[in-house]
Amino acid sequence: MTTSNNGTSDVDPAVRAELDRLRDSIDNIDAAVVHMLAERFKCTQQVGHLKAAHQLPPADPAREAHQIARLRRLAENAKLDPAFAEKLLNFIIAEVIRHHENIAGNANTGGVSTG
Repeated sequence: MTTSNNGTSDVDPAVRAELDRLRDSIDNIDAAVVHMLAERFKCTQQVGHLKAAHQLPPADPAREAHQIARLRRLAENAKLDPAFAEKLLNFIIAEVIRHHENIAGNANTGGVSTG
């Protein structure tokens, strides 16, 4: 329990230890999320190159809708707000499409993709 409301210096040592333990876990999870996103984007970059090589459109609305529905189900099963999961996936999808458009543009102009 806190003994004061003016900051964390007066926090009970047991509470401080628990906060530190939980925050360490959060930091580890954040690192894992970043690494997983990096791996995901490596795969989507390969998809972008394959699409560009075969003149396929950068976006695939049917696939995106399927993935959103799938992620919403996963979120519900994990007791995570499905609307939040959908917003997150929509953000990721928008970034992937942007990458695919850049790759396609570079392929059409003979340039080399930097991302």
